[in-house]
Amino acid sequence: MNGGDKTLSNQLQTRCASGPISYRDYIDLVLYADHCGYYTRARERVGRSPDRDFYTAESLGKVFAQLITTATHDLLGETTAAQSTFIEIAAEPGAELLSRLESHPFADSRVIRQGDPICADGPVVIFANEWLDALPFHRLIFRDGQWNERGVRLNTEHVLEDVLLDHFTPEVAAIHERLPVQALEGYELDLPLQAEAAIADLLKQEWTGMLLLFDYGKTWQALSTDCPAGTARTYHQHTQANDLLDQPGEKDITCDVCWDPLVDLLSEKSFESVTLETQESFLVQRAQRAAESIVSDTAGMFSPDRQTLMELIHPAHMGRRFQVLWGLRGS
Repeated sequence: MNGGDKTLSNQLQTRCASGPISYRDYIDLVLYADHCGYYTRARERVGRSPDRDFYTAESLGKVFAQLITTATHDLLGETTAAQSTFIEIAAEPGAELLSRLESHPFADSRVIRQGDPICADGPVVIFANEWLDALPFHRLIFRDGQWNERGVRLNTEHVLEDVLLDHFTPEVAAIHERLPVQALEGYELDLPLQAEAAIADLLKQEWTGMLLLFDYGKTWQALSTDCPAGTARTYHQHTQANDLLDQPGEKDITCDVCWDPLVDLLSEKSFESVTLETQESFLVQRAQRAAESIVSDTAGMFSPDRQTLMELIHPAHMGRRFQVLWGLRGS
């Protein structure tokens, strides 16, 4: 098999024994299989050092934490913030957002690891940074005038290879009317439907407060017309690649989030102030007090904190590549 852990290879052989599986099922297995998936093995994944695979805004230390706590405090108001539990979804062990700070304005805090069940009730701030892009997704391709779902199989030489499935999986069949009637021959579409399902499940729970999601994504228009090679990719030791079948379990697998259905879900549930904006816009406008303090406290001197702030908000760095979806939910 194309590299990877022996235990995971055995599980893949078992899953593919009766025929091809969807990319959604393949990605779910190689990322989250117990003790041998990419996210379930004990290893360091996030950080700037060469042996890590990628770094996130949270890798930049206390500055990001200061900006997020200031923004949520100001958007909720002091009284509501002081009554709320700050819930962080998908934080890496030892890298929780609030662990960067000596104090915070919330009543309590809780961390939910990647892949663990998510439960929330009462007044909360639900925060996630690059959670949705790490969820499994489906892959489609437009061939001979129609959309086909792509899958994975083991060939006779026990090598993983990309194939077309005979039928849509139920999740794709349920949204097939969204698909463009026409597309370029060979157009690849990566569908993050699991992200929609995760948000829908979260919104079924009885909680009030704020939902705050940082991630990279695109509109449906952009995904379905402007990205002919899809958005799926892998990361390993800070190197991006496109072969999702190479070294299963050793590489991160991700694709861009589709924001439109997530915005619709919040609006349908009567969230207030539902906003999708760039990371630059959110941090500059919503965390203004913290940003101004970082700049003014270090005026006239070199400051690592000011450099970090610029990396977070500058359009050439993270400022435009990442977006923020947030909204407020009353009782």
